[in-house]
Amino acid sequence: MRDALIAQSRGECDTPMPMHLAVEDQDAEVHIKSSYRRGGKYFALKVASTFPRNAARGLSTGNGLMLLASAETGEPVALLSDAGHLTDVRTAAVAAMTARELGRTDRMIGILGTGIQARLQARLHAEVLPLERIWLWGRTPERVEECARELESIAEVVVADTPAEVARRTRLIVTATASRVPLLEEVAAGTHISAVGSDSAGKQELAPGILESASLVLADSWKQCEKLGELQHAAAEWDRSIEIGTFCESGDRPECFGITVADFTGLGVEDLYIAEYCYERTAA
Repeated sequence: MRDALIAQSRGECDTPMPMHLAVEDQDAEVHIKSSYRRGGKYFALKVASTFPRNAARGLSTGNGLMLLASAETGEPVALLSDAGHLTDVRTAAVAAMTARELGRTDRMIGILGTGIQARLQARLHAEVLPLERIWLWGRTPERVEECARELESIAEVVVADTPAEVARRTRLIVTATASRVPLLEEVAAGTHISAVGSDSAGKQELAPGILESASLVLADSWKQCEKLGELQHAAAEWDRSIEIGTFCESGDRPECFGITVADFTGLGVEDLYIAEYCYERTAA
C-alpha cells in the first residue's frame, strides 16, 4: 500500500475518479474503481458494494470483486471473487501504514464503528503498534458487544458511551462509519485521526474545525478527498493538505504535540496493487 500511494502521488498511475451507484430501494451503494500504472503488467477494475439490509437477511452487508487484466492485450487474467475482502484489507492496511509512517507508538486506539472495517483496523494496527487497549464505540449495542468479543483476542476492549469519550481517552482514533453528520467535534493535542468512512459525497465523520486546527492534514488523493472525503467539508484546508504518498517519500515527520488527520477515500491504485500481489503469489 505504501508503494501504491507513492506511485499515485508521483503521477505514475491513471486512476480515474470512482463511479458511485445508489441502489435507493435497498439503501445500498456500489463503488466502482480502476487503475493502471504506466509500465505495469496489468490494469484493474474493482466493484465494491454495501447493502445494509443484508444484516437482517443473515447475509454479509459487503460484497464485491476485482478484475485483473493484461495491460498488453486487454485480456482478463484473473477474477478475484473476494466478496469485498481485499477492499476491506487494503483500507485497513493503508491506515495502519500511515500510523507507522507518522511514528506513532500508541498503546491505546479508539475506534468508531463496529463493522468489518473497524475489526480489521484493530487487527492491522496491532501489527505495527504495541496495542494494549481498544476503546470502542458504536450505535447498536448488539453490534458493539459482538465486535468487542472478537477484538478481545487483540487487546483489552473498553466500550465507550459516546465518540467524545473515545476522544478523551485516546490519542489515536480511527473513524470507520457511514455517518453523514460529524461524530467528533474536537480532539486533544497530540491526537492522530484516520478518517476512513467518508468516501462519497455527503458523508462526514469529523467537524471541519478538527481539520482547521490540525498541524498536518494528509489525503490519499487530492482530487478524491476534495470531492468525497472529509476535505469536502473543509475546503479551505485543501491547499495545505499533503498526499500520503508524497509524505511517505519526504521523510518529514510532525511534532507529536500537534493534531494530525489522514483523509482516506480509497483508491483504485490500491485495488490494483493488492490484486496484482494476490494474483502473482497464486500464479507462482
